[in-house]
Amino acid sequence: MKISQDKKDKIAEQILSFLFQIFPKQPFTAEIAKEIARDEEFIKKILFELKEKNIIIPIKTNPKGQPFSRRLKWRLSNKVYEIYKSKQ
Repeated sequence: MKISQDKKDKIAEQILSFLFQIFPKQPFTAEIAKEIARDEEFIKKILFELKEKNIIIPIKTNPKGQPFSRRLKWRLSNKVYEIYKSKQ
């Protein structure tokens, strides 16, 4: 089943809104998928599209500096966060 670009954009907006609301927390992909009520692989695909546009940043290491083995955390880029914050 194919999802239109318009629907993908709306889901991406939901993701960005969620990341802004919980900032500075950095949720894992699974947490974002659960909050948005979508499939984890689908959300992962959208997250990587947003990463390519420099809208979000993947976090690949834990606070101790050790890399995550198979998971990623996500956060808004500083530039995008400031834009969201100024519009509030």
